[in-house]
Amino acid sequence: MGFACANRQPQRVTKAKGTPPMTQAYYSAVLDHPLDDVWSLIRDFNNYPAYIDGVSESQIEDDKRGDEVGAIRRFCYLGNWIRQRLVDHSDGQHRLTYAGLEALPYPQDDASQMGSQPPAPTRYQGTMHLRPITEGDRTLIEWSVALDTAPADADRWQTLFGSWIPDWTDSLARTLARSRPRSS
Repeated sequence: MGFACANRQPQRVTKAKGTPPMTQAYYSAVLDHPLDDVWSLIRDFNNYPAYIDGVSESQIEDDKRGDEVGAIRRFCYLGNWIRQRLVDHSDGQHRLTYAGLEALPYPQDDASQMGSQPPAPTRYQGTMHLRPITEGDRTLIEWSVALDTAPADADRWQTLFGSWIPDWTDSLARTLARSRPRSS
C-alpha cells in the first residue's frame, strides 16, 4: 500500500485582520519510506509526472531550476494545462509551497453530477511538508491547500480538494513502493 495510516482533519477556516476567510483542505499520512527518499522525489518542482498519476508532462518556464523559488511549472493534469509558481522551497525543512497562477475552474463533471451551478473559480496555494518519523524510518507528509473562494463556494471547494489530496498522496506512496529495492 505504501503508507501506514492517514489522518483527515476537518476544514479549517482562518481569518486575518482585514482579509476574507480562507478555506483550507488538509491531509496527512505516514509513508513507509525514509524522509530523504520521499524528499528526493518531490523536491524538484518539475518532477510532478514522476509521482502524480494523471500528470502527463511538466515543464519549468524561463530556464529556472525545479528548486528555484519563483520557478513556474506548466503541467498537464488529466488533459488540463495548469501553471503554478514555486513560492517557497526549503531543503532544511523539507517543505515546498506553490501557488496557482490562474484561478482554477471547478471541474464540470463534478458540478453536473450535483445538478447545480459550479462554484466560481478559486485561487489557491498548496504546501507539502515532510517530517521524519524515527520509529521505522518513515515520513509524515502534511499536504494542505489554502483556497481563496467565496464563502458560498467554500464547502464544495474544500470537499473537492479534500478528495484530491489523498489521491495525490496515494499516488506518491505507490511511486515510492515501486522504487523500493526488492529483497532477494
